[in-house]
Amino acid sequence: MPSSRHREIVRAAARLFDERGYHHTSMDDIAAAVGIKKPTLYHHVPSKGRILARIHDDLADRLLGRLRERIDTGAAPAAVLLGVLEDHLELLDREPANLRCYYEHRRELPPEDEAHSRARRDEYFAAVLAVVEDGVARGDFAVTDPRLATLAFFGVCNWSYQWYRPGGAMAARAIAVSFWRCFLSGIAATSTGPAP
Repeated sequence: MPSSRHREIVRAAARLFDERGYHHTSMDDIAAAVGIKKPTLYHHVPSKGRILARIHDDLADRLLGRLRERIDTGAAPAAVLLGVLEDHLELLDREPANLRCYYEHRRELPPEDEAHSRARRDEYFAAVLAVVEDGVARGDFAVTDPRLATLAFFGVCNWSYQWYRPGGAMAARAIAVSFWRCFLSGIAATSTGPAP
């Protein structure tokens, strides 16, 4: 389990990466933000790249853990998808810098961490895809291509970090519910048929 100092380092680094960019943030900057000397920082983490990897690992663990908990309770596929949206938007509300780092700085991950991080993202995608496929099998979703539907769903989740700001006019959960309704029901007032 990470120590409180570790969490403090990760939080400070995520904030700096978000504000200045990964390449414009040094270990000196991170140490100063935490209020420790650089040698002490190196005692906790070996490199800036490893801090970025920890940001990725932490978010992947939490998102995947929450998803698996919902699946294990036997929740209906639609409820599981609502939970995924809520997880993303609540993380944006509580830890916007961490989630933005997760999306924007994955290409800066050290080579020794990139494969592990990609595997975790693939695992999460596969788990959500399985939820969509389950919904199709149960007759809950009228989807002809579950993989494409899952990609569209992640487009809704993953792009929200670009515009969402904590403390906005709508609460994170209200936005998640609104997106969920659009995703499940579409936006047409009536059945309009295929586009001309």
